[in-house]
Amino acid sequence: MTKPKSPFSKSQLLPQEETLEIAREKGNLFIGIPKETHSQEKRICLTPDAVNAIVSNGHRVLIENGAGNESGFSDKEYSDAGASMTADTKKVFGCPMVLKVEPPTLNELEMIKPKTVLISALQLKTRKKSYFEALAKRKITALAFEFIKDEDHSYPAVKALSEIAGTASVLIAAELMVNAKKGNGLLFGNISGVPPIEVVVIGAGTVGEFAVRSALGLGANVKVFDSSITKLRSIQTNVNRILYTSTIQPKNLMKALLRCDVAIGAVRGHNRAPIIITEDMVKNMKKGAVIIDVCVDMGGCFETTETTSHDNPTIIKHEVIHYGVPNIPARYPKTASISISNIFTPYILEIAESGGLENAIQFDKGLKNGLYFYRGILTNKAVADWFDMPHSDINLFIF
Repeated sequence: MTKPKSPFSKSQLLPQEETLEIAREKGNLFIGIPKETHSQEKRICLTPDAVNAIVSNGHRVLIENGAGNESGFSDKEYSDAGASMTADTKKVFGCPMVLKVEPPTLNELEMIKPKTVLISALQLKTRKKSYFEALAKRKITALAFEFIKDEDHSYPAVKALSEIAGTASVLIAAELMVNAKKGNGLLFGNISGVPPIEVVVIGAGTVGEFAVRSALGLGANVKVFDSSITKLRSIQTNVNRILYTSTIQPKNLMKALLRCDVAIGAVRGHNRAPIIITEDMVKNMKKGAVIIDVCVDMGGCFETTETTSHDNPTIIKHEVIHYGVPNIPARYPKTASISISNIFTPYILEIAESGGLENAIQFDKGLKNGLYFYRGILTNKAVADWFDMPHSDINLFIF
């Protein structure tokens, strides 16, 4: 009788070495938070409570004097939370890790030391090639917080700021209907015996959802348009209400715009927001109606949209009030700062626990997604394609 053949080779039956996970060594961070210099930017990355949590974990935070004033946080609050305060901007930018809301200017980049970790917004559409050349020259490692992904593959920073923008769009519209020139004097509320405000929301993403929530809360009649049936179905589930929803069909959309008092544009594209509402459609809208184009930073989805500022937020075209401020969350700096801080703090503590950024991005693919420059080397394909620049895969440097 022949001996049955073993399914294993001789080498496979020999005892093997056990591979153990290398223990992660905790690192100490030294974080610099400079004062924002952009005229429209009033937010700050960390609240005093967040600073206290970070300092309590053995890290250091250096904040430029007055950095939190516009957000309603005093230097004393930060100092009491354990931060060091300084009037020396160069000293803040000289920290091994720099946190900012707006991307640094070219002059600010000159103050950043080589191999520094920079975490800020990237705002790709407003960047120039010279910005990336400066990052390369200074050998900076940079993360864009709008690129960082969560466990559910969503973008937490974008989502949080979209929630603010959506809610704010309705509050701004309510204000403009009364205070703007040629405003129609209507109250955004469900008053007995008075027909409710008619609101059209174009786009059923996060901005659209929170605009719908706010408008419904104030008693408005809401109609939602989107090209995605899935998103339209989701928005009804999320707000727990049966709504008027429609795919973007010119006839239905035109009919809704003729009757509406407020139209909110919240449609985003890959490179540019698609123009959904033509100038002829705007001409047929009510006199004194309000347009809030939330996606103006991507070109806007109304053909008549023009970029405005917080100081002069509106223009009037065809007797319709247009609001085209690209950075709506900055209008509510304290709320936005708390929201951003809630996202930043766990990532900062995770980077420290992992023993530095290189280790952290090995274990957190979502954080790795936020990396677009590593020690002066461009690692993000989308940025490379946009500016026609060479890039390298981050996995070649970090295993």
